[in-house]
Amino acid sequence: MNQRNFISFEGPEGAGKTTVINAAIPFLKELTGKDVLLTREPGGTGNPLAEEVRDILKKDRETPVDPWTEVFLLAASRREHVVHTIMPALKAGKIVLSDRYLDSSLAYQGGGRGLGKDAIMAVNDFAIQGETEGEKVLPELTIYLDLPVEIGLERIHQNRTDKIDRMDNEKVSFHKKVRETYLELAKENPDRIKVVDASQSKEDVLQQVKDILTANWR
Repeated sequence: MNQRNFISFEGPEGAGKTTVINAAIPFLKELTGKDVLLTREPGGTGNPLAEEVRDILKKDRETPVDPWTEVFLLAASRREHVVHTIMPALKAGKIVLSDRYLDSSLAYQGGGRGLGKDAIMAVNDFAIQGETEGEKVLPELTIYLDLPVEIGLERIHQNRTDKIDRMDNEKVSFHKKVRETYLELAKENPDRIKVVDASQSKEDVLQQVKDILTANWR
């Protein structure tokens, strides 16, 4: 199982992950000659149970979801994702691009909810367990699209065509904590997490991402 083929994309709300990932797929196919699988979290390509958990998490509710319930639901969905989508694709020699992965839980629940990165990591150690003892299914490369919170939220409310979800409606202070945690993670993991300024023009963002991807296969 070649985890060099596992790449995650992260970013706060409105950072433009979808645009970047859609451009990365054909670029990587041409660059590497490999098949590319696009998946996402919460949920996962071809995984009904993980997608059902996604629906639970995205739904607006009169009674707020307890933060730890959110953590455990995300971890359960991630486990299904790892076992039934990510590991089989990596074994088959495919490149896996995941729109969000573990860093999202560390940033949103660890930082935004104030539960702490260490506690979130302790729960997710079980979710990302590989086939052999001590093996963790983690991306070798993570591209983090960074954007000031106010700009991201403005983009969402101006441009999003689908429904504004529960996370989008969180307070600005929550989103600022999320961003701060992402930046902390990038400082702690400079070899894996590459920061791209998402406030640049779309052309500049895409070029920087392509440069990072190219360097990963040199």
